[in-house]
Amino acid sequence: MKDFLHGERVALTAFRGEDAGALAGFEQDSEYLRLYDADVARPRTVEAIRTAYESLTPPGGFVFTVRGLDGAVMGVACLDGILPFQGVGGLSIALGRPFWGQGYGREVLRLVLRFSFNELNLRRLTITVFDYNARAIRLYERLGFVREGAFRSFLVRDGEAHDMLLYGLLRSEWHDT
Repeated sequence: MKDFLHGERVALTAFRGEDAGALAGFEQDSEYLRLYDADVARPRTVEAIRTAYESLTPPGGFVFTVRGLDGAVMGVACLDGILPFQGVGGLSIALGRPFWGQGYGREVLRLVLRFSFNELNLRRLTITVFDYNARAIRLYERLGFVREGAFRSFLVRDGEAHDMLLYGLLRSEWHDT
């Protein structure tokens, strides 16, 4: 049985209110905000972050704080929109800029997929990504996610319309490596 909470360099822990401070620090970066959310790129208060993540409760949602093995907050991983009787849900991750491009996202997603498919017994996960986030698209496709569609011209950034792409992964397509 593989551990779904601990990887080689990261751990998924319960979200604690005090984690919101570190996450609010990441939200001072407009690129972080524009990659993670279609809303207006504006930092949220610590209290707003705390409230948002504390509202995702089982069985409809789960929030994990992503930590380095030294305990430092690296980001957040969320499962939401879970329909337990249907075995489906959505997923999102956000890592702070200091942790980009080093393989942490891949490790986090592997842990979240293991939790979703083996612990929650989901059979399908979806994830969305903006068409300008090439790093995330490559990662999702390498992990087996299949592009299922696009919300065309979903958002505008710097005067240019962008699509929000929809990816899905079935448990039968997933390879727990």
